[in-house]
Amino acid sequence: MIDRILADLVLLTHLAFIMFVVFGGLLALRWRWMPWLHLPALAWGAAIELFGGICPLTPLENALRRSSGEAGYHGGFVEHYLVPLIYPAEFDRELGMALGCALLGFNGIVYLAVWWWGRAPR
Repeated sequence: MIDRILADLVLLTHLAFIMFVVFGGLLALRWRWMPWLHLPALAWGAAIELFGGICPLTPLENALRRSSGEAGYHGGFVEHYLVPLIYPAEFDRELGMALGCALLGFNGIVYLAVWWWGRAPR
């Protein structure tokens, strides 16, 4: 029972981290120190998608699920939980590359806005 709860906590932590990677740049519009936290997370998330890596939270969650008697899953968090919600097709390298580029593009626009508004007279 404890392992299942821990696996669910890892799952929620993983989801929160992904949300921070995607949308954390928007927090820099409010807090100017946020890029110091967000940019390393963004680099990690983009690298995982662009180079086809697996976040260390995925094997941890799978190990906890297996030790609680549940089945683990193959692939990464994005492929298992998020892709089925967004895309009906199988997750492949091209989709991973597209997600990584979209992640960098969206956050590039956000940081351009942060820079632009940061230099505007108040």
